[in-house]
Amino acid sequence: MNSASSQQREPAGSLAAAEWDEIELTAPQLARTMRRYLAQLSTFLAPQSVNAAENVLRQFTHFLLAHSVVENVADVSRDDVEDFKLWLASRRGSKGERLAPNTHRQRLRTLRAFFERIIEWDWPDAPARNPVIGGDIPPRPEPLPKFLDDRDAAKLMAAARASNDPRDRLVIEVLARTGMRAGELVDLEADAVVRIGEAYWLRIPIGKLCNDRYVPLHPELVELLGAWTAANLDHIRRERRLVADHRGPLDRHLIGRIVKRVGRSCDVKVHPHQLRHTLATQAINRGMRLEAIAALLGHRSMEMTLVYARIADRVVADEYQAISAKIDALYGQELELPADYETTGMAKLRREAQARMLGNGFCTRPVELDCRMEAACETCNYFQTSIEFRPTLRRQRDHAEEHGQVERVALFEHLLQRVDKEGA
Repeated sequence: MNSASSQQREPAGSLAAAEWDEIELTAPQLARTMRRYLAQLSTFLAPQSVNAAENVLRQFTHFLLAHSVVENVADVSRDDVEDFKLWLASRRGSKGERLAPNTHRQRLRTLRAFFERIIEWDWPDAPARNPVIGGDIPPRPEPLPKFLDDRDAAKLMAAARASNDPRDRLVIEVLARTGMRAGELVDLEADAVVRIGEAYWLRIPIGKLCNDRYVPLHPELVELLGAWTAANLDHIRRERRLVADHRGPLDRHLIGRIVKRVGRSCDVKVHPHQLRHTLATQAINRGMRLEAIAALLGHRSMEMTLVYARIADRVVADEYQAISAKIDALYGQELELPADYETTGMAKLRREAQARMLGNGFCTRPVELDCRMEAACETCNYFQTSIEFRPTLRRQRDHAEEHGQVERVALFEHLLQRVDKEGA
């Protein structure tokens, strides 16, 4: 692919395209390889992911031109990567803060994937070996999702309903009641609301995880969307987006400003993605099953949903109540547990999560279904595992090899390959 065909995939007149044009004057081969790679990415990744990769490669290219004599991708050395890591660690944001750990990690992962792919694709400008090694990638931070407590969530909803701008209420209620991402709200098509039987559903388009889904609509949200559509039908048809009015369609930055503005009006600090975390936390604390939450949020695996079980563990309300009676007895007091304690959402969640955990993964089988697999969990469709169970799976594979169990060796080898691929 030549540079001209690569440029056709970039927005005409964009700042990124102009910068690549400048780079190409200094290091034409470097620019051509990068642009060719981005064009290939656009064939199998979402546009947002391609844009993120483009930003990282452009930053890396600027670094190379400013701090090295590299003019071809094949000439990038291990020393160049080491210098880039130091440079990246010293970078400051617009407010003087260091790069967030996740941002640092994402940029190095993107760079490693770039070299890995062009080497695998056997491109002529690929280096002999990947100069970015696994040890360069910082471990993934695993903070608990930030969510609004019930009081602040109620304050935010009341402020949205009191807003003079109907778009404010629509944005807040759709995010808070469906758990969708801001980017998914932006891309809602004009005909996203559908009726199935007696219920209304919202079709959320293909987004971050390259999947789409239907989520049920709350009756108040059905009424709100109906009123919005009636008032803005011409704009919705012209823009082909559900949330559009005389000001045009939404974008992610505008959604962020709307949510923050409504939050400031009621003294609640909030950003759009917190409303997604808030809905999941509200649901899990009230006994909604993990499988249902995963379907609602569009998670590909139960691992993504189990993070909300960690929130429940952090809240530890059921654990604390269970030991409080014994502690109070020590102090000469008594504490009566609620009559429905064993059926509350927190206690139910803890029992469900613990019952599903296995030695080398976890079971995603709905609780209503009987299990007849007994000790053959690894062959069950509901069995899930992940990179953290790799040592256990390796020991099981080695044990099977020692005892000549050919089929089980193949089974565990397959599971190991799967977790390695998902963890890459």
